[in-house]
Amino acid sequence: MSAPARTFTVRHIQLLRALFAAAAALMITFSPDHSAAIGFSVFGGFVAASGFILILGAWVVASAGHRWPFILLAAIDLAAAIVSGIPTWRNDSAFFIVVIIWAAASGLVELIAGLRERRTDPAAKDAIVVGALGLVLAVVLLLIPANYALQYVVPGAGELTLTGIILAVGMFGGYSAIVAVFLAIAGFSPRRSVTAQDSTTAGDAA
Repeated sequence: MSAPARTFTVRHIQLLRALFAAAAALMITFSPDHSAAIGFSVFGGFVAASGFILILGAWVVASAGHRWPFILLAAIDLAAAIVSGIPTWRNDSAFFIVVIIWAAASGLVELIAGLRERRTDPAAKDAIVVGALGLVLAVVLLLIPANYALQYVVPGAGELTLTGIILAVGMFGGYSAIVAVFLAIAGFSPRRSVTAQDSTTAGDAA
């Protein structure tokens, strides 16, 4: 006999993650201040919300034996949120360190989870893409010097300075926007029927 349909599925997890990623992208896009303090505030709220969403996914979506990606990703997100909330650590160098470690760790976990289930779970490809995006963010931030500063003149606005932290916060905003669009499309896209075991596999974390 087939398993009863779930009222809360991986599709809802994807849409909730997309919602908070979009909120982070919008806050950064429309903020004139791209300092480490603002970056940490937005990043901290994003990873905290994502962590609680993943805990919810582990509890009501994943089946026994397939909860490890949800739990591990939630732990990484919540640890990053806690570190982001420490006032004395809200400086440029710390932003680079925290976001790079978070992006690399969460991206690797999600990528591995998707690759493990790619043959049986239609949602695994979503985890692979989101995981790869996290790794790309980590690499891009590694390539940006934390002490970078470029002075330039804009007619009517005077002399401005483009710094490494402005680029880093902007890159995180760009990452959030891409993840939001991708997960929203994935959440609304039709998906082929799978067995109850397959539908709650690790790849569903995307």
